[in-house]
Amino acid sequence: MFTTGRLIFIVFFVTAFVILMVISYRKDGKNHQSYYKGAAKKVAFYGTLGIIIFVVLRYLTAIFF
Repeated sequence: MFTTGRLIFIVFFVTAFVILMVISYRKDGKNHQSYYKGAAKKVAFYGTLGIIIFVVLRYLTAIFF
């Protein structure tokens, strides 16, 4: 199991990691709005397209093999 020292390290590490991620995200927030405008729609579209292609290929291979 975990020793007391490891548990303390985990708590401090996770806390510091979350704090640094929040600070970094807030710092880059302005850049995200200008450089990645509409990126969520593209990711959703291509992700859905990829899933559809995967399902169709699985269905076709199940029929022929």
